[in-house]
Amino acid sequence: MTSPTPTLRRLTAADADELTPLNDAASPAVPITAAAELARLITLAALPLGLERDGRLVGFVLALAPGAAYDSENYRFFEGRGVASLYVDRIVIAESERGAGLGQVLYTAVFNDARTRGFAEVTCEVNLDPPNLGSLAFHARLGFRQVGEQATKGGSVTVALLAAPVAVVAA
Repeated sequence: MTSPTPTLRRLTAADADELTPLNDAASPAVPITAAAELARLITLAALPLGLERDGRLVGFVLALAPGAAYDSENYRFFEGRGVASLYVDRIVIAESERGAGLGQVLYTAVFNDARTRGFAEVTCEVNLDPPNLGSLAFHARLGFRQVGEQATKGGSVTVALLAAPVAVVAA
């Protein structure tokens, strides 16, 4: 018997304890983050969505709208461009669930939300150093293009700053 298709649900700060190991297992693609900080990010996010299968979270996305009280240097880069965008701070899929199209499910929800809000773009960053070639290819398939590059975390990480027009992904 196969497991049911994962369902999307809005996350709350109470989900942070369950999300922390899932988040941290995706390092270095996403930063290791304490549960309290994840709870804060969920609260800040305009779109905190989880994918749940058999009562457990197997993936999530945290996306922030313009004007959030978030001091990420990557978020600030996109804020400084002056283009209304929904910024994907992190998207994580459990290792056991990768390759099943769940990243596309989450991004479809992100693009639909951005469209509803009247935003022009969806933005994010992907590591160049250490390289995350799979994520770069995935984002390129979704229509993301590099609009900048910067060193972060005191120069220990270099990221490609990516943007995709909301019109790229159909509702």
